[in-house]
Amino acid sequence: MTSAPKIGVLALQGDVREHVRALEESGAAAVPVRRPGELAAVDALVVPGGESTTMWKLAVTFEMLDPIRLRIKEGMPAYGSCAGMIMLADRIEGGVEGQETLGGIDMVVRRNAFGRQVDSFEADLDFAGRGEIRAVFIRAPWVESVGPDVEVLGRTAAGDRIVAVRQGPLLATSFHPELTGDARVHSYFVEMVREF
Repeated sequence: MTSAPKIGVLALQGDVREHVRALEESGAAAVPVRRPGELAAVDALVVPGGESTTMWKLAVTFEMLDPIRLRIKEGMPAYGSCAGMIMLADRIEGGVEGQETLGGIDMVVRRNAFGRQVDSFEADLDFAGRGEIRAVFIRAPWVESVGPDVEVLGRTAAGDRIVAVRQGPLLATSFHPELTGDARVHSYFVEMVREF
């Protein structure tokens, strides 16, 4: 792909504008996506942070859950941050009864693993061997376990918690890189989109 990839940001809830800005800084054409027709017009999708149960319910209401699942199954690149990581997980711990995800990444994610809103924090961590980045964790999940095809791209400084993963064209972080002004995670995703 030689031209700027068109990347949608799921605009049902969460920090949509911040992701759009970071994607544009990374060389992509970024657009909000709320409807199936808008989804069909993009090369890739970002699922932002927010609240995963609310996001799931809104995706059902806006008739987006199944179209996104289908695009992911067909190989569309997708990136999920925080609640977006939960949405891209095949399995979740600590979800509400009946909570569904988009799936795609062979991992188990624990909701609100680092604690409540008052337990939010920032930390430096190495991301994908590209150097240290500042990571903002807000009621963040962590990855309990991954399947054999999942690449771990980042861990907490102590090394005990997985907070960034990739499986093929799918990327997920438990933190919010869109809030730091550092677009390296988004640049990494744009490079991924160009590969597929």
